[in-house]
Amino acid sequence: MAFDTQETTTDPLCAPARSIGRPVRTGNAAIDIAVAIPDDFRLASSERLGQRQIAGRLHGRVGAPLVVVAGGISAGRFVHRTETNGLGWWSGAVSIRGPIDLSRFQVLAFDYAPEAAEGAKPVTITTHDQARLLALILDHLGNPVVSAFVGCSYGGMIGLAFAELFPDRVEQLVVVSAAHRAHAQAIAWRGIQRRILQLAEAAGRPEDGVALARELAMTTYRTAEEFADRFETTAPAEAGQAYPVCEYLTARGKAYRTHTTPARWLSLSDSIDRHTVTPEAIRTPVTLIGFTSDRLVPIDDIRELAARLPNLFRLVEAPSLYGHDAFLKEDEAVAAILRSALKDIDQ
Repeated sequence: MAFDTQETTTDPLCAPARSIGRPVRTGNAAIDIAVAIPDDFRLASSERLGQRQIAGRLHGRVGAPLVVVAGGISAGRFVHRTETNGLGWWSGAVSIRGPIDLSRFQVLAFDYAPEAAEGAKPVTITTHDQARLLALILDHLGNPVVSAFVGCSYGGMIGLAFAELFPDRVEQLVVVSAAHRAHAQAIAWRGIQRRILQLAEAAGRPEDGVALARELAMTTYRTAEEFADRFETTAPAEAGQAYPVCEYLTARGKAYRTHTTPARWLSLSDSIDRHTVTPEAIRTPVTLIGFTSDRLVPIDDIRELAARLPNLFRLVEAPSLYGHDAFLKEDEAVAAILRSALKDIDQ
């Protein structure tokens, strides 16, 4: 896969991607891509997206095999360390000479719809809708074959949906901490988060709702064992005062208050719970990675997916103290699996 080349610059943090036509660049400089969403594009729900573009970002070596990388609902196009967006959400895996090696591959990451627009309403969007939006970006790039789609959490769900819809456009999947459907207990936890968001928005305190919902979400991402190791349970002086674990969660919530809007969180949270694919319909070779401590995506669900896939390449089960967040924390274990999965991609 080769693109025309000329030097370009990156955009400021959180700015919309520039509309640049076909991407042109040199070397390893990252470039943002803004692709128009056709006027007749409709979600599976028949709704129309309020945004006019879908934003992606290319990292790595021009002309190299293309790897799509997608993460959880907090992830986006800034996957690698850049001068505009700090460390990136998965710089531990996507870097020069890293497991997803930017000197060997060209990496595409993209921002999920809907945008976090002020005043926007929630939309009913599926993982298949996100896959179709990704296909628009690939069309814009000249319809390259994706050598590998590496998807973690919600990104893994999108990867499965993409392979189901577009089997000829992807050569292999690496799916981390995701299954063919959402688990009922995880749906219950996310449902409470959504009701917190709705209640806070009705009270005119949307940012507080985002913070509190994030606090609850953090308790589902991690494990009881980690919390027991990290935090004392000594009671505060008075009822209503914070315990150490509560102080930690409050800090995490405050840091997230302006990261998204209630409408976007409602949309993407519901999208996770709405996710479903038919494993038997996915012909692409799949590497599955599951963590035995993950309560959001229980290992039994990943085992079921593995048993039903017609072209399972490998199932890896690993222990971790970090539960669903293990793919962001277990750098060495994940790196070894990624290097193995990607080693045979032709240069």
